[in-house]
Amino acid sequence: MIRLKLQFVSVVALSMVLLAGCGGGNGAVSGTGSGSGTGTQPAAMPTLTTTPALNGAQVVTLSSTTAGATIYYTTDGTAPTTASPVYEAPFLVDSNVTVKAMATGASYTNSPVASQSFTPNIPSGTLVWSEDFTNSTGGNAEPDPSVWTYDTGAGGWGNNELETYCAWNSSATPCSNSTPNAYVDTNGYLHIVAEQPSAGVYTSARLTTQGLFSFQYGRIEIRAEVPEEQGLWPAAWLLGNNIKTISWPACGEMDVLERVNAATTPDWNDGSIHGTGFIGDNLGTQYSFPTGETAATWHTYGMIWNKGSISYYVDDPSTPYITYTPSSLSGLSGAVWPFDNGPAFLILNLAVGGSWPGSPDSSTQFPAQMLVQYVRIYTN
Repeated sequence: MIRLKLQFVSVVALSMVLLAGCGGGNGAVSGTGSGSGTGTQPAAMPTLTTTPALNGAQVVTLSSTTAGATIYYTTDGTAPTTASPVYEAPFLVDSNVTVKAMATGASYTNSPVASQSFTPNIPSGTLVWSEDFTNSTGGNAEPDPSVWTYDTGAGGWGNNELETYCAWNSSATPCSNSTPNAYVDTNGYLHIVAEQPSAGVYTSARLTTQGLFSFQYGRIEIRAEVPEEQGLWPAAWLLGNNIKTISWPACGEMDVLERVNAATTPDWNDGSIHGTGFIGDNLGTQYSFPTGETAATWHTYGMIWNKGSISYYVDDPSTPYITYTPSSLSGLSGAVWPFDNGPAFLILNLAVGGSWPGSPDSSTQFPAQMLVQYVRIYTN
């Protein structure tokens, strides 16, 4: 969601929350192969565990009992090597695939390979994962901690942003647990709230599924209502899990929802992609809302992610307003398509200020909030 696209040096330096294995496995898990590393004994073979998603889909978690081991995996049935993707987070499986994984470490040879096949046979267009922000507590509640964690702190995030991002229940100044910047209300809406606790001081929230949930390919929808005020920058976007190992922009970035400042005529949403060789506004497209509509009312922001293509739409998945493919990189020096290299995680945030929107002014109303009704993933 960044116009200058520099903040990910900071992102990589943040602490990452990793999910331990959960649920019970389904299907056969087998171990094959022998160690070939430089240690004296093999690392423990990874364990594949699954948690049910929706309509036959599963969320797969990989783990190894070998401390400090790195897990490499594939989903196409081929044997993993140290050139395969590194496991960083649980990932959604909603198609017929075979997951294979091995563990290794500096003092170990490669483990035997664990293998598990999935044959859910799920029809295209089926809902396979959903975050509906349910809340039965009778009061404002924490967003589900099994799905959401937080990027926190100030420092501009590479874009000269002005806010301090606060986690749930944070009381470290300027954050306040009496006025949380992210919460789920009793009607089932996620609120991401930008506050101005004092002159020139701003707080907000940046929620992420990093380390907790990820997916590759499918159709994702975010139903949201965003604020339109000078200096505000709401966004819903995705980054590749491999940001931890290859950094940004090589990991790839997919911006489904971006909107800055006050409403215009016509009003708009920006959909863009970024990667090595295209970190600015090379590949960004504005969607114009129909006459009389603005981003300040409820809309469904969607992305259709296939191998070799990314399409964006607003409200109607049958009419994408832009489709990007590797050919879209033609003429961009050094550009590399990164979006087929593994799963991605989701970020929802409301920035204040920054190089794109500029600073708030006397017209900007605080508190301001971005509302999210749901996040849903469907099969392609």
